[in-house]
Amino acid sequence: MTRVSVFSSPLLLGFDHIERVLDRVNKTAAEGYPPYNIEQTGEHRLRITLAVAGFAEEDLAVSVEDNQLVIRGKQQEDCRERVYLHRGIAARQFTRSFVLAEGIEVRGAEVVNGLLHVDLERPVPQPKVTQIEIKNSAGKRKGTQKTIDLDPNG
Repeated sequence: MTRVSVFSSPLLLGFDHIERVLDRVNKTAAEGYPPYNIEQTGEHRLRITLAVAGFAEEDLAVSVEDNQLVIRGKQQEDCRERVYLHRGIAARQFTRSFVLAEGIEVRGAEVVNGLLHVDLERPVPQPKVTQIEIKNSAGKRKGTQKTIDLDPNG
């Protein structure tokens, strides 16, 4: 059975990247381990917190791969000497991915009390206006092209 995409309309050209991002989000939404929170910590700042109890700092890796925040965890194999009568604490490896919007930057990550905090920020772009030179039919210029910085503090 062939899947029909919303972006298959001939009027929507060049949206295949968005379709791939939506497929990635849909695939990772079904994963439930480890649990996480996303909170807004400022007007342009976010924090993702993952419950990583049992993972040491060196067992965790945080990276940005092609506009995707990827968090991996893999515990060291020291369980061979242990004999468990009951094992209820998960010791499996994980990969948790978050698709980042354009311009989002990872500011840092830290482990505190079994929680991994990853701080994100979206810098506010300075609005700019570019005036385009208009030529008449004789090829003479009416004006020049210039860029105006609309930063009120600049």
